[in-house]
Amino acid sequence: MGEAIGQVLPLAVGVALSPVPIIGVTLMLATPRARSNGLAFIGGWIAGLAIAGAAFLLLSSGAGASEGSEPADWVGVVKLALGALLLLVAARQWRGRPRAGAEAPMPKWMQSIDGFRAPKAAGLAVLLAAVNPKNLLLVIAAAAAISQTGVAAGQQALALGVFVLIGTVGPGAPLAIYFLLGDRSREVLDELRSWMTQNNATIMAVLCLVIGAKLIGDGIGGLS
Repeated sequence: MGEAIGQVLPLAVGVALSPVPIIGVTLMLATPRARSNGLAFIGGWIAGLAIAGAAFLLLSSGAGASEGSEPADWVGVVKLALGALLLLVAARQWRGRPRAGAEAPMPKWMQSIDGFRAPKAAGLAVLLAAVNPKNLLLVIAAAAAISQTGVAAGQQALALGVFVLIGTVGPGAPLAIYFLLGDRSREVLDELRSWMTQNNATIMAVLCLVIGAKLIGDGIGGLS
């Protein structure tokens, strides 16, 4: 199981450091329904990662990701493809970053977040966790990485649980700050939101570049 956890750790960190869900949570925590919406968002985020991860893990295991003690060749191909896609995302994010002195635009759904209630907050989190293209690529990569180790189903589930847990640290951090600091959290969260919003594209570009390069390296290693 240690090998499976080691494989998913960098992928989980990539999920955890996604700026958009972190910005979304900080905005929700500044609304009148901060407590309920924040908890609903984290619940939806965990559910989205867990359901998507379990689905792709079952598909990978059913397709024979491990041949004896070695990963199947198709896993290497998948990693190469996912790595290439992440490099494309990195290039797109880098080109779209705001220039010096320019203010980064805010997605339209963030402008209506004051009107969100718990079900909508949870639904948004599921979409960001499991349907967002960058996260979806990382979830698929994590499922393939776990299943290729050939460990028992219970150990695969535990490795997926570690992936989900670490992937929740980023969006969960603003909620922890909110509960720990109470009213004093407003200034901290505002600064976090502003910094994340302005540097969203750059953070995403760097994350996708590093993880994409790792997946390509793993894919080449698995096929050689």
